[in-house]
Amino acid sequence: MTVSLTTPLAKLLTNRRRVSALKGLGLVTCADALTYYPFRVTDPVPLRAVREGRIGEPMAFAGVVRDVRVMQMNARRGYRVQAMVDDSAFAAQRHVPGSVTALVFFSYKQQYVNWLSARLHAGASVVVCGTPSEYDGMPQFTHPEVLTVPPTPTASQESARGLRFDADSIDDALRRVCRPRPVYHANSRISSEHIHDSIVTVLRALAAGDDDEAELSTAQSEKTAQSTQSGTHGTTGTTAISPEPAEPQESAPSLSRASSLSPAPDGIETSPKIPTAALRRAIPDILPESVREACGLMHRAEAFLAIHEPDSVDSFRQALHTLRYEEAFISQTAVLQEREQARKAETFPCTDGDMRETFIDSLPFTLTGGQTSVIDDIVQDMGRDYPMQRLLQGEVGSGKTVVALAAMLQAVGSGYQAVLVAPTQVLAEQHAETVGGMVSKAGLDISVTLVTGGMKLAARRKALAAAASGEPGIIIATHAAFSRTFQAPNLALAVIDEQHRFGVEQRETLLQRGEKIPHLLVMTATPIPRTAAMTWFGSLDLSWLTELPGGRKPIRTFVIPEADGPTMANMFRHIRRRIDAGERAYIVCARIDEDESDDQAGQDAELFEEPDDASGSGDGTGGSSSAQPKPPLHAVSEIAARLEALPQFQGVRFATLTGRDDDATKQQVMADFAAGVTPVLVATTVIEVGVDVPQASCIVIFDADRFGLSQLHQLRGRVGRGGTDSWAFLVSRAEPGSIAEQRLAVIQGSLDGAEIAQADLELRGAGDVLGDAQSGGKSGLKLLRVVKDAKMIADARARAEQVLAADPGLEHEVQLAGAVLDFTRGNESHLISS
Repeated sequence: MTVSLTTPLAKLLTNRRRVSALKGLGLVTCADALTYYPFRVTDPVPLRAVREGRIGEPMAFAGVVRDVRVMQMNARRGYRVQAMVDDSAFAAQRHVPGSVTALVFFSYKQQYVNWLSARLHAGASVVVCGTPSEYDGMPQFTHPEVLTVPPTPTASQESARGLRFDADSIDDALRRVCRPRPVYHANSRISSEHIHDSIVTVLRALAAGDDDEAELSTAQSEKTAQSTQSGTHGTTGTTAISPEPAEPQESAPSLSRASSLSPAPDGIETSPKIPTAALRRAIPDILPESVREACGLMHRAEAFLAIHEPDSVDSFRQALHTLRYEEAFISQTAVLQEREQARKAETFPCTDGDMRETFIDSLPFTLTGGQTSVIDDIVQDMGRDYPMQRLLQGEVGSGKTVVALAAMLQAVGSGYQAVLVAPTQVLAEQHAETVGGMVSKAGLDISVTLVTGGMKLAARRKALAAAASGEPGIIIATHAAFSRTFQAPNLALAVIDEQHRFGVEQRETLLQRGEKIPHLLVMTATPIPRTAAMTWFGSLDLSWLTELPGGRKPIRTFVIPEADGPTMANMFRHIRRRIDAGERAYIVCARIDEDESDDQAGQDAELFEEPDDASGSGDGTGGSSSAQPKPPLHAVSEIAARLEALPQFQGVRFATLTGRDDDATKQQVMADFAAGVTPVLVATTVIEVGVDVPQASCIVIFDADRFGLSQLHQLRGRVGRGGTDSWAFLVSRAEPGSIAEQRLAVIQGSLDGAEIAQADLELRGAGDVLGDAQSGGKSGLKLLRVVKDAKMIADARARAEQVLAADPGLEHEVQLAGAVLDFTRGNESHLISS
């Protein structure tokens, strides 16, 4: 059987349950297995003689078996195997007295007991790795890892002929048991050790080649492992004899490191290392050789071997660096190619700026410097004969709508159509009202057409007909713009508001309907760190609006411990005073009702959980910690009932708003809230985008320690929009000293969205901030860190530009071209904006 990176694991591994468990982790092919990286490695195991050992601390030593006994247990069925090992020779090398210790194994299978006692026969040379305990005043090792080695030259070689050994020599065995061990994210179906065994099986099979040797290697590996591990009471292993926990419901254990054996001199069989040269033939390198040599990186095959079978922590780190750089190089090559491809498309040049200038002159305020600069950039982009692709990121209330309208008027003034796509019907209607009012005040005779899915059939048909006419004008739409019934033949500009709420495929259906590609402006108020934007949105030109229009007062932010009753009462009294002054208050909860699970709540609220495994500095050598169970999230129904019963809110009417409410209900609730009929609105995060009530001055966010900082910043921006004093209260149940407490301290001390996003990224990781689809959780990027690897990404981008300048089609870099194609297919969200 020919074994390659595309070979299914089901054809390589004979253990069906193992294959099923790996499939549950998303590992189907050999390539999937090799790119399932460990999140850390253990510290090397120290060498110690038995007398130097410390109870509860791992150690390794060499010795000779003096006696082995098999005893049937009386209290329970099964057997106890006890081997007495003498470490005198090893201890003498360390200048300490020798000692005898017991190796103890339990099993209920006679076959395993016979096999084990035969391996640990009197006179056998072994290397032991385990954690000593004390029993009857003597040290003992329960289910340690044991490697057998050939007898010393002074021993009889005849007795060793035909036997199978795990290592060539004591030194080789000691190196193997002391080396750092990779640790993988596992689950109840498969342990980290079994994941590692399976990956080593893949590496050995790839190195074995394309003949029967590969099948023999795999078969021997699993057969050896099965005879080694089966039948133990709650234990299986990864080498000849190992202490690792059993894999639940798995009867056919995995490959041992003593597998894939080949004959050695004098008929003694030992376990060879995986040959690097053979592995390099099976796993081609992706990075151009010039780049790899210039950066001092490992070959891809060597990196896979070093990260899954590291000889040292240094080799593990070097492999990690190599594979991270590979991901950076592939991603940056992809975005550069995407950018160049976009510039080959034909579009509508928009050069008439009279309407835009008329609109700007009519404004009752002066544009900020940032707005003027961004509009100038957009006008320059839209005047070219290839489509603009620009991402506009701005603080809440920074004036993105004015910039978008100026861009749309540039298109309309040039005789074309422009569409603004909003994520909700409520927001689309607000945009239509705002844009229509601004256009009318400017004295411009321009049609503003609203197209939503919630319109009555007759009105919707009329709006669709107006768009299909191709007459110059502005169209405000929801997801209806992505339907087949929406046609705008002269569409020169598409503006996507809150771009992260739309999929790439949806946007592509809008942009690629005609012979020409419209200009694209995507906007977001969600803070994105600049390093993240350069990485994930590298195919777009980037603009930031950092200045707030005049008249906006800074929002005062307070973190309120929920357990602090007096402070909570003072907060509610303050809110009542603001309501009596004619202002409004939002109360935000993550869940709709108490029957909803926290996982369901997380579908709308971007909840944060402290990681189960802390990886230290991110180099994969940190330790692990377990998170405490979190209390249930507060729900809208629960909090609304509690607040209505408080004496502070006697006589105050409450309203609720959630994602379950239909559009008509949402419109009525928001109208009553804005009018002051219901001055307190208890809602989920549906108010995060597009809600603009100038009278709102207070917002209370329950379970704030469970939200991402970027979302908290977005929610906080719902208040203070009318120029009044405003307050944000973050109600928290965070433990003192926790990461959640640190994160809340960040948002309490800053109003800068970019600074908050950067801190959020550093404290949470890219996967939580950008979403899995934009960080590698569901993509080809698994190791790259947006913040910490910013310099690496910049270097990879510069080198990718050089490679593409010399070979635009990557015709001489076939492996790189294939990797870029795979990345592009699976990661379109990185390349455009979603």
